[in-house]
Amino acid sequence: MPPKKTSTFEAPALTQSAIRKLVADSVTEALEAQAATMANADNTNRNTKEREAPVARKCSYKEFMSCQPINFKGSEGAVGLIRWFEQTESVFSHSNCTKECKVKFATGTLTEEALSW
Repeated sequence: MPPKKTSTFEAPALTQSAIRKLVADSVTEALEAQAATMANADNTNRNTKEREAPVARKCSYKEFMSCQPINFKGSEGAVGLIRWFEQTESVFSHSNCTKECKVKFATGTLTEEALSW
C-alpha cells in the first residue's frame, strides 16, 4: 500500500466573527451593486407605482369538491379523524377556501354516523 500524501500547507483558521464579517461585506457589496444598477437603468417598462394587494377570491363548493376531499363516516376512530382533519386542511389550502366557507364545506364531507354529531 502506498504511503498517504501529507500536505504541509495549513489553511488559516477562520473564526465565527471573521466569517460573519465576510458574509456581511459580501451582502453589502452585492446590495450596493444592485442599487447602482437599478439607479442607472433607464427602463421605461419599469413599474414605479405601488402594487395593489391581490383580492382573495371566494372559492366555491364545486372547486372545493374538485380537490377530492375524503368523506368521514365517524367509525374510523381517532386515527381516521386526524387523517380527515389533515386532508381537509390540505384541501382548504389548495382551493383557497375562505374562513367563512370552511365549516360549511367540511360538513359536506361528513356521512353516516358523523352526520348526527
